[in-house]
Amino acid sequence: MTRYRISEMTEHYAKHDMIHEHTKLPPIAGPRLRMLFAFLDQQPALSKHSELYTLVISLVQLGMDTHDLIDTETARRSEKEMRSRQLNVLAGDFFSARFYQLLAESGQIEMISRISNAVCEVNRLKVNLYMRMRQLRLTADEYFSFAVQLRSEMFQQFSSLLEGTLSRLWPEMLSGVSRFEVALDEIERSSSKERFEKSWAYWHLLQVGSEEERHRLTSQSFDQSFINSMVDKYDIRDQLHAKLKFAADSMKLAAGKLESDMLTKELSGIMEGLINKLNISTPALNEMR
Repeated sequence: MTRYRISEMTEHYAKHDMIHEHTKLPPIAGPRLRMLFAFLDQQPALSKHSELYTLVISLVQLGMDTHDLIDTETARRSEKEMRSRQLNVLAGDFFSARFYQLLAESGQIEMISRISNAVCEVNRLKVNLYMRMRQLRLTADEYFSFAVQLRSEMFQQFSSLLEGTLSRLWPEMLSGVSRFEVALDEIERSSSKERFEKSWAYWHLLQVGSEEERHRLTSQSFDQSFINSMVDKYDIRDQLHAKLKFAADSMKLAAGKLESDMLTKELSGIMEGLINKLNISTPALNEMR
């Protein structure tokens, strides 16, 4: 397997002094990118482009994730905050332009069209999600499904390029790792006052909480102690850990159908890295075959 160096390459192509000086960028989609590279590298017809395709997906995803950092509140901001907001817009556009440049220089016109269509679909999903959020017409399960789909949509297009077993198992593996990533992030959000609003825990509490609890949530009159008490009262972390286990089990089941020991080993490493990220006591996947 070709040495994996997408993180370093992404950092190189995303480097810009002004952007890094005035704004904080989101992390790259490491596990999904590494899994995509591993799958592409296993198919002879695609392996020669595995690095290029994974790199451009990394840049496009980074661009969309950077745009998601843009604060849409209308309150007055300091000059520093305004500059950071403006640069988030420009940075997202800059990373997306890099993907066009790299594919155009390589003559990959069809891939430009594929990725552009995927970006349109991601934006459509986001608009749908945000509208339902504003109207408070969203269940916790629906929110979780949206979050998983938003993480996986950009990568889903490769199902039609892969062949045989790889094509059949890619959607399952992609869904599994995306679900795992979402559950990990939601565990963190359930403990953070800054990120709690509109999290899975937030939508779950709107469904099961008392009238008074729901009022405090929708009026944003809650503090860290209230969040901690609600998380404990309604077993939020246990439910999210169950989602982690479900995702891990589904990946283990799908990986057991793979025909490549090398690919299975790589996927095991990806999942173990996710587990170790937050030191969660989830069963390791070192026996996927």
